[in-house]
Order: sequence, then structure tokens, then C-alpha cells
Amino acid sequence: MGQTKIKVAVAGASGRMGREVVKMVLADPELELVAAMDRSTKNTDAGRLVGLDPCGIMVTNDLELTLVETNPDVMVDFTTPQSAVVNTALAIKHKVRPVMGTTGFTPEDIEALDKQCKAAGIGGLIAPNFSIGAILMMKFAAQAAKYMPHVEIIEYHGDQKLDAPSGTSVKTAEMIAQVRGELRQGNPKEEETIEGARGGYYDGFRIHSVRLPGIFAQQEVVFGAFGQTLKIRHDSYDRAGYMPGVNVAVKKVMTYAGMVYGFEHFID
Repeated sequence: MGQTKIKVAVAGASGRMGREVVKMVLADPELELVAAMDRSTKNTDAGRLVGLDPCGIMVTNDLELTLVETNPDVMVDFTTPQSAVVNTALAIKHKVRPVMGTTGFTPEDIEALDKQCKAAGIGGLIAPNFSIGAILMMKFAAQAAKYMPHVEIIEYHGDQKLDAPSGTSVKTAEMIAQVRGELRQGNPKEEETIEGARGGYYDGFRIHSVRLPGIFAQQEVVFGAFGQTLKIRHDSYDRAGYMPGVNVAVKKVMTYAGMVYGFEHFID
């Protein structure tokens, strides 16, 4: 007998990331697309939605009803920050493992969802970034912060991104803060003559969010020391670059219990 396929539901299927997830799932013989949900699209074949041959899975717009009817193993969600917590809780309620690429979770949200996952006996993942290159950038930045604690983060996204700073930059800041005691940088008498000019404050250092048309997703972590600087930068050019990471997450989440925050925990 062949290996049992992992049944996958995709929330936000008609979005730019959601379409890439649908294509990835349809292309992997170890995965089976059983549901595709989107509030803005209905009664469209998910295969046709992403430019492929019909696959027999129709897009629906009722998340909970679809989860009940299709009984997936995993739900991959790239929707909006406003719906992230509700969607995650609904998946856990029906013992579907959430793999969340959507941002907007507070530490309190993550703690509560972790308890819900453990009570349901399933794993889950909240990942600000699925790019393996971005994860390496975060890891390298955390390593560098041990030796060069003066740091600032500059992240760049398109002008239609809803949240600032990005989930990736916040996760990077959290990883840096774990290895670096709070250090308030700059001149203690520093003054902003224009509000926000120094960026967002996090544990003594700053995060700067650039939002412009023509940009996809980039982040630079800049370290400064006497007589030298170090810049660690990651650039994403296409959403398809995130799909190998999403694929790994869908498969590995089947082996976890509790909510994991950060894709780096799934990378050996």
C-alpha cells in the first residue's frame, strides 16, 4: 500500500500567496488538495483559479463549514491579519493543523492558541516568513548580535502591505533580543524633530518600514561597531520562493503537538 497523502485545505486561495500554495499542493504527490476557501471567490475550480487543469475542488467561502465537510489534516492560511486568530481557532476546534503565513498574532494570542493545540492533541505553526533564505538571515542576525549589539532593521515591502513593521522584522527583532540585553542606542539626548523619523522602538533598537510600489519583500539588518559595519540582507523576488518552506511546514506540522512560532524551528 502507498503512503497516505496529507489532506490540505487552503484559506485565502484566490490571493497571490494562496494561489501559489494551491499550485504547490496540486504538484506534490504526497499532498492532496481537499478544500480551497476564499471570501471573494466561490464556485470556481481551484485548478482553473491558478491556471491549471480543473482538479475537481471548488472554491468555497464558508471556512468552518468547509473544514467540517472536507476534514483536512492541515489548513494553510494566507488571508489577512484581521482574520488570522479567528481562522486559527476554527481550524484547531475541528482538529485541523493550522499553518499560518498570515501575520497579526500577539504573544497572548500565540500562548492561547498553543494551549488550544495541546488540548486538541495537534500541532500548529505561525510563521512570519517561509523563505529558507529569510530564516537563515534571521539566524545569522541573532548570531551577529552577540558580538555587535548595536543594530537597526530596515524592511521593504510594497505599498499595499497592511501591517508595519512586517512580521519578519518583528520575528528578527525577537531573535536578536533573546541574545542581546536591552541596550538603548544612540545619543541619550536624541530628539525626533519629525515624529517617527527614527523608526519603531524595540528593546533599545529601531525597526524602519519602507512601503513603496515596485518592491516585493526585502530586509536588511545593519550592525555597527567602532570602525566597521555589518549588513545582513535578504531579498525575495517571487512568491514561488516561499513554497519549498510551506511544503516542509505542511509535512512537519503533522509530527508536532502545540503551536510553534517561527519556521526556523522546522529547519534542522
